[in-house]
Amino acid sequence: MMKILDQTEEASPAISYAGLIERIEILRSTLRWSSRLERADIDKLLRQATSLRDEVMQLSHKERFVQAAVAAEPQESADQSRGARRKALLERSFIFEGTFGDNPRLLESLEIAEKAAPTDLPVLIDGESGTGKELMAKVIHANGARADKPFISVNCGAIPDNLLESELFGHRKGAFTGASNDRKGKFESAHTGTIFLDEIGELPLAGQVKLLRVLEAHEIQRVGSDETIAVDTRIVAATNRNLRKLSEEGKFREDLFYRLSVIHVTLPPLRERRDEIPLLIAWFGDEAAGSLKRRPVRLMPRLRDFLLSYAYPGNIRELRNVMYRISCLAGEMADVDHLPLDMRPAAPGSTTAAADDGMHANGAQPISVANLMSLSDAKRAASDDAEKAFLERGLREVSGTVAELARRIDMNRSHLQMLLKKHGLHSKDYRNRNVPAGKQNGSDEPEEEDGEA
Repeated sequence: MMKILDQTEEASPAISYAGLIERIEILRSTLRWSSRLERADIDKLLRQATSLRDEVMQLSHKERFVQAAVAAEPQESADQSRGARRKALLERSFIFEGTFGDNPRLLESLEIAEKAAPTDLPVLIDGESGTGKELMAKVIHANGARADKPFISVNCGAIPDNLLESELFGHRKGAFTGASNDRKGKFESAHTGTIFLDEIGELPLAGQVKLLRVLEAHEIQRVGSDETIAVDTRIVAATNRNLRKLSEEGKFREDLFYRLSVIHVTLPPLRERRDEIPLLIAWFGDEAAGSLKRRPVRLMPRLRDFLLSYAYPGNIRELRNVMYRISCLAGEMADVDHLPLDMRPAAPGSTTAAADDGMHANGAQPISVANLMSLSDAKRAASDDAEKAFLERGLREVSGTVAELARRIDMNRSHLQMLLKKHGLHSKDYRNRNVPAGKQNGSDEPEEEDGEA
């Protein structure tokens, strides 16, 4: 058997990739069922063979991309249109998984995803909440060699700390109270496929240490077991937080950050990808119609104009929710009256009401440009003002119940609390004054004390 491995490593460049991979697979199958070797030796050789196979696959894909780049080179120029970049992706059989638009930053992210997909390198996707980070993870999975293998999604911010290890790595029967059976974790379920770790910035330090071990050793241990289990899993992580800053503050392990961000993809917010909005309106309109079993709703011109110009602090997720609401409440034709009350534009001429609320007609607070130094500063200020206005409207609608607001906008509650603190907003200032005195204890998070969390 060792001769087979030696021959594989010394194979001539003339040998075909298919033939080499076939020999590796024969080696793996032989080793897997061998009874003459210790299990530890078998596992070691299996890992070596798997690593060799992956290197060959990466060489194959790298060669394909080099050929594609050479073929496209005569057509490329400094003024290449956005449409040409998207067309080039299509010609290379790229799978978009529902991503739209020709925004240069989005196209750059897709091109990075295309090059990263065939490898097993970890990928870190960052961007504001609702920008489509899980969709990008699916794009990477669909365009890689693991496309026909499992894609397992995990929201790290939604798992209680005491259950994190069991959820990710599984447990043995009797490992803790309630562990009535052996249970596979997410990493075992994603074996040979991709695991998507959303909200990775919410992972506690203890969990970060465990994850780092998986990245380094490619093996796990179930809770309550001393046995190590080899896992071949591609890791894609996502966050809406600044992990570099968190690592500087000691809240996120620096070594884990660099391990995860070998390939780094940043998704721009929807307000910077306005060319996508008409496509997304049509997409989500059809999706909602199919879900509700009715014909797609038509939009009045003023509603369409509003949807095209709105700031979308909740990004793509907010637009999707709005289209589902409109499709549900409207008949054949939808108007601004079908929007959520706190999102509707003010009626023409109602400047007094807008001034009283401190907002423009589109729901954003007025911005002073006197002290802004650049266009990017103005964009950042507009984004912050829109975000604050969105949170204020939400708090009013839920009477200051942070858990309910987090549920409605599909946001991790700890991240929502961070945003509220950023803008100086306090949930108690928005609570219903009719709530019985016993329920008003002055805490910003009564739902935790009342058990609503």
